[in-house]
Amino acid sequence: MRFVEEIVVEEFLPTFRSMLAGDLRERGLTQREVADALGISQSAVSKYAHGEVGRREEFLEDERVVELVDRIGEGLATGDMTPVQALVEAEVLVRRLEQGDLLATMHEEEMPGLAEYDGDLSVHDPDSGLRTAERVRSSVRRALRTLTNASGFAGLIPNVGSNLVECLPDAAGIEDIAGVPGRIFDVKGRATVPNDPEFGVSEHAASVLLEARRGGADVSAALNVRYDPDVVSALESAGHTAIEFDPEAEDPIVAAVEDCENPTETFVLYQTGGFGIEAITYILGPDAQTVARTVRDTLLG
Repeated sequence: MRFVEEIVVEEFLPTFRSMLAGDLRERGLTQREVADALGISQSAVSKYAHGEVGRREEFLEDERVVELVDRIGEGLATGDMTPVQALVEAEVLVRRLEQGDLLATMHEEEMPGLAEYDGDLSVHDPDSGLRTAERVRSSVRRALRTLTNASGFAGLIPNVGSNLVECLPDAAGIEDIAGVPGRIFDVKGRATVPNDPEFGVSEHAASVLLEARRGGADVSAALNVRYDPDVVSALESAGHTAIEFDPEAEDPIVAAVEDCENPTETFVLYQTGGFGIEAITYILGPDAQTVARTVRDTLLG
């Protein structure tokens, strides 16, 4: 694990300071004056001058960095810019380079897992897509542990396998929903999760979740288990709304949800099968952990 701040401290700052020190020396400032202007030691200025500090070509060749060095160098040399203003200008450039730009690219090269997130990446933004997506994946991971650690969950897995999914707040398609690649299967009486949760890997459970949301349900997670009248009855007895739908009807889930008045926060959708269609029960709720705990406490307790 390497933070983008480490790249700033270990790669950008030595290069930037050495460029600025060189610029100021060329403008006639002494080593002492350069050291005072930059808030560093004279020995550090000497190391910069003698090329004893490693510098990254990416920054040396970036026009924005070169322009800022020239502007700050001129301002500090003439007294038109204070060290505080110089710091602010440098901070602004650093934040810019972190926002889907040069520093972000370098960070992705060292942390390849970041590259899967499209758009402008901001690891500092508390509302960034990256942070939200990772929180959803983390929620699914924790919920999966709840299920797989519960005795008897394997017996609830249907022939087609189960999947536990959770979506992003503004999910518009399957790519916005995290689930288990390859689904969860019963392997010799043990619920087996083959891979870590990913986005865009579930069509079945994710589609049900999207359709329920399209029907007006305020839910963000879903899990499918085998259908059994006793399963549905147990969930109803625990206070959860149970809604039956016809899998062969047009927009069956949307219609079923729309027709249900005031379903509970965590509710049940189920169908009893059809020609070539396995009977299935779906538990939907506000997040994956709530859904998992509902199954554990109601059906496996």
